[in-house]
This record gives sequence, C-alpha cells and structure tokens, in this order.
Amino acid sequence: MLGRRSAWLVFLVIPGVLALGCSREKSAAAARAGKPAVAVEAVRIVQSDAIEEVDVVGSLSAKFQTDVKPEFAGTVTDVYVTEWVKVQKGTPLAQLDRRELESMLRKTEAAVEAAKANVLQAQVARNRSEREYERVLKLKEAGLVTEQNVDDATTEKEASAARVSAAEAQLKASQDDCRQMETHFSKALVRSPMNGVVSLRNVNVGDLVGDVAGNKVLFHIVDNRLLDLTVTAPSKEMGKVRVGQTLTFSTDAIPGKTFTGKVTFINPTVNEADRSIKIVAEVRNDSEELKSGLFVKGRIVTGERAGVLQVPRTALLSWDMIEKKADVFVVQGEKVERRAIRTGAVSVDLAEAVSGVASGETVVTRGGFNLKDGDTVVVAQGSGR
Repeated sequence: MLGRRSAWLVFLVIPGVLALGCSREKSAAAARAGKPAVAVEAVRIVQSDAIEEVDVVGSLSAKFQTDVKPEFAGTVTDVYVTEWVKVQKGTPLAQLDRRELESMLRKTEAAVEAAKANVLQAQVARNRSEREYERVLKLKEAGLVTEQNVDDATTEKEASAARVSAAEAQLKASQDDCRQMETHFSKALVRSPMNGVVSLRNVNVGDLVGDVAGNKVLFHIVDNRLLDLTVTAPSKEMGKVRVGQTLTFSTDAIPGKTFTGKVTFINPTVNEADRSIKIVAEVRNDSEELKSGLFVKGRIVTGERAGVLQVPRTALLSWDMIEKKADVFVVQGEKVERRAIRTGAVSVDLAEAVSGVASGETVVTRGGFNLKDGDTVVVAQGSGR
C-alpha cells in the first residue's frame, strides 16, 4: 500500500516540475524579448585631418644651473643671501676671512714698488754708462785714451743695459705676483657666477670651508627661464621623431595648462633595459611657472595627414594598443553590431580606423559598457549622430 502511494506521488510531482521549468524558460524568453532599449551617445564617423603624435613621459631640469664652491680654504665671516632669492651674475653671496690674504697682498704690492725702484736705478746707471761711452769715443779720436779704455766703456754700457732688462723682468714678475694675489684676494668674496635663483644655501657664518673642509657646496643656483625636458619614447617610434619637432606636455602640478617645447637632441642609442630612446626638448619658461624636477606627460607632433578616418577613443572597447586592434558598437537602425577594427595613429581624443568601419557609419561613444551584439539602443539627441 505504501509503495503505491509513493509511485503516485512521483507521477504527480514530475509533471509539476517540468511545467515549472517550462514556465521559467518562457518568462526568461519573454524578458529577453521585452528588454528595454539602452540609451547611448554616438557619433558619425567622417574623414578629417589627422595629427600623428608620439606619447612621451619625462621630467624637467634647468638647462643652466651650478654649484658654488669656495676656491680656497677659509672661515665664513658673512652670508649675504638666503634661499629663493634671485641673484645676478656677480652678486655677492658670502665673504671669507681675508686678513691673511690682505697682508700677503700688501707684501706683493711693496715688492712691485721695490722692483720699480730697481728699474729706475738700472736705467740711471745705463744712461750714465752710455754718456761715458760717448765721452771715451771722443777722447779716443783726440788720442787721449787707449783702446783698453774704449773696451771698458763698451763693456760697462752693455752690462748696464743687461741690468735694466733684468730689473724690468723682475718688475714684471712682481706685478704678476701682485695680480695673482689680487685675484686670490677677490675670491674671498664669493659671487654668483650666473643669473638665477638660489635654490640651496648650505653655509653659515663661522663655517670652515674650502679644501680643509672637503670643498663643500655653499650655494646651488638655478636659472629656470630655460629648461631641458628629458623624455623617453618606445624605440619603435624612433624613426618618426626629428630634431625641431614640437613637443606639447602637461603636468599635474599645474592642471589645465599645456606647454610646448622643441626637440633638440635624440639619443643615438637605445636603452637595453626597456628598449626606449631618450629625447631632450628645450622649453622656454620666461614666466618661471614651471620648475626644475617636475614630472610631465606629453606628445611629440611627428606629422599630419589629410582625409583620415578617425573614431573617438571613447568608442574603443578591448583596445590593444600594441596589436592595434579594438572593438566598436556600430549603430544599425535601432540595434547595434559589435565589430572588430584595426587602429592606426593615435592623437589626444581620436584614433585612426584603418579597417572595420566606413565613413558615415555611427559608433557608440558612451553607454556601450553594458551592450551586447544585437541590443536595441536609443541614441541621445545632440550626441553627433
């Protein structure tokens, strides 16, 4: 009796389960059939001029900068500038103790005066010997002196001339020593070697600087009016980059602004670690808004072509920039078709469509993240269709 009841139960349950499964499938199909249209934005593809660019990243550095060091050992007696101060070439920065140098300078000046006196004495002796020589010659003509007297006068005259030459040479050497000491004395006042801004002050009054203290850097001066932008680019782009091309860039430190520079140098070798090339561009920075050390992202304009088919970068799905392939949703009436395309040159907002789409077709630019091939869409008004 129990076995019969179980059999009847199975007989009744199985049809119910099957009926429930069929009902669910019908509901899902009905739901799919009634899926609401997806609101998207789309644009019509047209041919336009394409600017070819190479993406680069790098950092800025001052083209002209210098470390100021003392040229001899000494104790700092005065410091005249601090950090962030603008200086001109020749502006005093610091003073070293020069009392010993002053004493040595006075000695060399005294040596110059003594050498001048020696020259005057030698010249007086030479003039006297020349007069004596002329007198002896006249006496010889009168037969009042011997040939020996003439020889002695001649020798004295030549010796006097030699003493004058020696005295003048000694004077020149003394003057050179004096000028050298004056230069040494002047270097006790440390001056700026260029126009710029003091970015580092590394000295205080009382510090011992120079050879004894390791010749440390006293000041670092930077001229930010002309910057070098050193960037890297993939080596595959090496053939496109030329000296003189324009480089546009931006930095997160100054949002919303774009700056430009000119390519001045391309490294002839490729970095073996990442297969990149180093490029240097010169950037005018008269306003000094940009600073040395900033990280930037930019593009080098390498060429321009007319009549190129381009799609917005926002329309690209599963974009492989290395293989240059992506997918787009093409609007066909009220439905969309997912289509594979080949990409080419890339600019800021657009990518070249080498194949896969045609001029006049419309592609989805916004709202395509949840679309599927064949879905119904509603294109928003004013989206460019």
